[in-house]
Amino acid sequence: MFSQVLQSILVVFLAVTISIGYFVAANWILKLWGEKSNSSLPEKFKPWVFLFPALFLVSLYLIYPIIETVRLSFYNNSGRSFVGLDNYIWLLGDDEVKVAVRNNFMWLFIVPTISTGIGLVAAVLADRVWWGTFAKTLIFMPMAISFVGASVIWKFVYDLRPIDVDQIGLLNAILVKLGSEPMAWITIPFWNNFFLMIILIWIQTVFAMVILSAALRGLSSEVIEASRMDGASEFQIFYKIMIPQILSTIMVVWTTITIIVLKVFDIVVTMTNGQWDTGVLANLMFNWMFVGGDFGRGSLIALIIMIGVIPIMFWNIKRLRQEELI
Repeated sequence: MFSQVLQSILVVFLAVTISIGYFVAANWILKLWGEKSNSSLPEKFKPWVFLFPALFLVSLYLIYPIIETVRLSFYNNSGRSFVGLDNYIWLLGDDEVKVAVRNNFMWLFIVPTISTGIGLVAAVLADRVWWGTFAKTLIFMPMAISFVGASVIWKFVYDLRPIDVDQIGLLNAILVKLGSEPMAWITIPFWNNFFLMIILIWIQTVFAMVILSAALRGLSSEVIEASRMDGASEFQIFYKIMIPQILSTIMVVWTTITIIVLKVFDIVVTMTNGQWDTGVLANLMFNWMFVGGDFGRGSLIALIIMIGVIPIMFWNIKRLRQEELI
């Protein structure tokens, strides 16, 4: 443990030393160049000199992997033999991929919508009661749990034991108490996807509540009080005054959760490992690339996930720039 801490301190020290050294050396070289050439070119070149490390690292850790992923999608499982569009033809015809795409669309439509909706309602209601801070604290707790940890918790909720054994799963224990037989919840075709979505909704509702609560606190109390004096109901105030004023924040929350959903992996792997038609694209990519050892098909699925994320990111950036111009 001590050696790991020491290594971390050493790495930070080296990184800071190298950064300072680069800054000092770049300044000295540019200054010397300006004195010898007697021109303004070094000053114009200076911003690019300081941006170079960041641009280099972005290219190394972001742009190059994207290019390599695109290249590998045209190669075989070992990534050595060019196979053209064979992987793309396989992608269009594979039943497992079709199920994963269907599941991803379901996750994309249901999880962000419900998480944002419940988070908004929770934010509004929590601000109206004296114990709202305590309620927010309770709701916030799932945010401190990892996706894997949350999945383990919910695995106990859905747990199934033999009929002659006491049920430790919450849902099955309730069924048994009501006189029904226990069910294998996460093996029920199609509906098991919803049982997995509940886990991510449980976590992301917290994120939505925190952001939207902050946005609601920024609303003008005078406008709301004036609406009440004019006879507006609480629902009308919520629907026609609050929501329009924080609509941009709602969309940011929705798109952020959407991006998380596109990359959902931990929950599916922990709960079902993609069995019983619960697989998603990220889960399928992992299985093909790291379990099956097929770099071509694994890279192609990774490329599809990336293509799905890009439009949402661009839309988010566009809205952010529009807000900055207002």
